[in-house]
Amino acid sequence: MTAADLRALLAADRLTHVPGVWDPASAALAVRAGHRAVHLSGQAIAATMLGRPDLGFTPATQIADRAATLTPALDGVPLLADADIGYDNPDDAVWTALAYQRAGISGIILDDGADAVRSAARITALAAQAPGIAVIARVRSGRFTGTIERCRAYAAAGADAVLPVDISEAEGLGRLRAALPAVPLVVSRSESASGRGRLTGAELAGFGVRLVLHPLAAVLAALRAASLTYRAILDEGDAEGVDRIPLAALATVTDWPAADVAVARGTDRIDT
Repeated sequence: MTAADLRALLAADRLTHVPGVWDPASAALAVRAGHRAVHLSGQAIAATMLGRPDLGFTPATQIADRAATLTPALDGVPLLADADIGYDNPDDAVWTALAYQRAGISGIILDDGADAVRSAARITALAAQAPGIAVIARVRSGRFTGTIERCRAYAAAGADAVLPVDISEAEGLGRLRAALPAVPLVVSRSESASGRGRLTGAELAGFGVRLVLHPLAAVLAALRAASLTYRAILDEGDAEGVDRIPLAALATVTDWPAADVAVARGTDRIDT
């Protein structure tokens, strides 16, 4: 997996959905489903490792350590990872990017801060000193004109794409596309928002959106399944009524030895 693979997706004239992963098993499942890129978010790490909400301070070292454990399961599929507020110094941003690259991460989602000039300087440093990792600049601004200005500045500084946090509807995306016709856009699909009224993939692609992130969809689904399983065990004494993947499927996802896989094929439930 390389930054070139991720940049190719950003340059393509199509939309790519990017699901969140958080461990080797989820990474392997995403790849087997056919996804062409995946996302390791600070939210997913905070939820699965600490059981706490992410406040924007998941450290770079923790993200890099987790990425190193799951990249072998990705089979060359590019991995995007968050870099939240806190890397204000360009040197710190470069250190983070290089650490991410060594961990197998192809692209960094870099949050901007209160100072747009300083944020642009970080991107300039990344483009010059860490070209082996793609940069997606996450833009936070309370004003639409401010968002456009920041997106333009970050693209000029060397960002490969921009992610405007507060813009996801047709009107805003249309205005942003008109102002920055050559800049690839990335959007993050809120896990709490309803699917009603959402733009279609074709509509998003028409506005220049190239990646749609789904940071917590699989985490929430996994926790829901675990909750149902635990409740069934408490109430019924087993989880026979809960839909689960076969044990043999788990064996192949986690690369069990061939002999163990053969044994597992004799059963069709994880807990049997």
